[in-house]
Amino acid sequence: MIKVAITDDHPLLLEGLKNILGNSETIDVVDCFKDVSEMNAGLEKQSIDILLLDINLVDVNSIELIKPLKKKYKNLQIIMLSVHNELPVINSTLTEGALGYIQKNASITEILEGITTVYQGKQFLCSQTKSILEKKSPNELNQVPKLTRREKEILAEAAKGLTTNQMAQKLFISPHTVESHRKNVIEKFKTSNLSSAIKLAIEYGLIIE
Repeated sequence: MIKVAITDDHPLLLEGLKNILGNSETIDVVDCFKDVSEMNAGLEKQSIDILLLDINLVDVNSIELIKPLKKKYKNLQIIMLSVHNELPVINSTLTEGALGYIQKNASITEILEGITTVYQGKQFLCSQTKSILEKKSPNELNQVPKLTRREKEILAEAAKGLTTNQMAQKLFISPHTVESHRKNVIEKFKTSNLSSAIKLAIEYGLIIE
């Protein structure tokens, strides 16, 4: 039996997926977690083959969870469950170590196939995800930018409408340093202005509205 755990903060989806997978003769849903705290505690207690991980957990960027989980649990394979169909998000999860990426509106057949494929140590992408990767443009942002703690703070404060001087005062840094971080963020997101970078950061779950 393939031992599967699910982490998702939507109770209906969590319960529905658990019931559907529970009907499979080859899959054993051993636990379900509604947040990272529950997940960390649960993974400590039992051996899991496959973790179905929601990419949009509250207050957490799930992409940043992948590498630490893989490092701690050597035999654990991760499949991302996502509503995101953006190329940077997909690429980032795969780069960090997820072996599967499945859209939440994928068919049950694809989800079951994904679990079996990843259990065998092979990468699995649902049909929608494959289509997105095939259409990638060389000018597109290929991965979700990795931001420093300070860059995230700058983006979060800018999203609230604070000016450069207000951010400098709040974060106890100089206006010049604020401007430097703003410039770096714009370059990392490959946008022409900070507003566009803020929009993408919120969309990718790097900062919370």
